[in-house]
Amino acid sequence: MTVNATKLTGKLLIDTAMGSFLGDKRIRLLEAIDTTGSISQAAKAVPLSYKAAWDAVDDMNNVAPEPLVNRAVGGRHGGGTELTAFARRLIAFYRALEKESQLALEKLTRNLAQNGVCDVDDFRQVLRRMSMKSSARNQFAGPVVAIKEGVVDAEISIQLAPELVLTAIVTRESAENLGLVMGRDVLAFVKASSILLLTGDDGHISARNRFTGVVTRLHQGAVNAEVTLSMPGSQHVITAVVTDDSVKRMGLAVGQRVTAVFKASSVFLAAME
Repeated sequence: MTVNATKLTGKLLIDTAMGSFLGDKRIRLLEAIDTTGSISQAAKAVPLSYKAAWDAVDDMNNVAPEPLVNRAVGGRHGGGTELTAFARRLIAFYRALEKESQLALEKLTRNLAQNGVCDVDDFRQVLRRMSMKSSARNQFAGPVVAIKEGVVDAEISIQLAPELVLTAIVTRESAENLGLVMGRDVLAFVKASSILLLTGDDGHISARNRFTGVVTRLHQGAVNAEVTLSMPGSQHVITAVVTDDSVKRMGLAVGQRVTAVFKASSVFLAAME
């Protein structure tokens, strides 16, 4: 939220059962994709880097109940990209809500002026403190479908898609504090550095979560590489960070079938009201 001599203005962030995932920049990205049919052209229009645009698309598809963007891989900057009907309805909803929120801010401006309040810095500070951001690269959303309680810990299963279940282990105290019960919607976070990649079956790894997908993006840096896998049958993707040496040793390439493996204890949960 910002303030000038005449009115308050703000940028809308939608917080729904899908999580706080949709704001002005991502809406503009979706609108640009709809206009250009190209993720690279849409990224320039926002503006965002090509990688940041793909990351935003992946994040939105991961937590939405339906895909927002359909894509066709065709090289580093190739392939077509188009919005789904669900995404277009979501954009229309966001723009309508944005208009209503601005009308509410204008009313608040008038009320503050009438009560002799012209400085809203205190209000802005409270809003900043209430905003939560996570450094975890992978964010997912879904309902709790199973709870197994132990003496100290609880194993929580979250349904991401019909054939995609993520498992987390938290303390029983944490489960109680979060109010975790069957059917409760939660957000799950997994750091990209916590994910191992396998190109074959390895029975010696005891990690609870194993998701097999296809490499859709491979972004190599000076030391590490970011590898993104798309899960068959859903819009979900998982991103792992591995060393460049690992990429070479495993022969990783776009289109390759790879399994992402991570421990249930590496998953962080947040409950949604």
